Amino acid sequence: MKKNIIIKKHEEFNDIIKNGKKIISKYFIINYIENNYVNSRFGISVGTKLGNAVLRNKYKRKMRSIIDENSLIHDLKKDFIVIFRKNGLNVEYINLKKDFDKLIENKFQRSHHEK
Repeated sequence: MKKNIIIKKHEEFNDIIKNGKKIISKYFIINYIENNYVNSRFGISVGTKLGNAVLRNKYKRKMRSIIDENSLIHDLKKDFIVIFRKNGLNVEYINLKKDFDKLIENKFQRSHHEK
């Protein structure tokens, strides 16, 4: 994931979560809001209750990989905050990817093609 598409500022995270829309699945909560950039931008959150830093970073790496492999999400011109849920722990990568891809496709596929 390129540096220019990563959201790191606490204020931006809070703004997207407070003012954006939300999609909820078994493994993720995805908050999103329109942006004025050429690409979509992403922030990933794995709460401290889910485990130690090594485990949290492992799941952040998985999420970055899943996001990088999803071609639809990069063209939407939105800011996304992906919050990893406890149900996703010990779930295989392929199942996390399928859930994420299905969630994004169901929400944005129709509206993206209408443009």
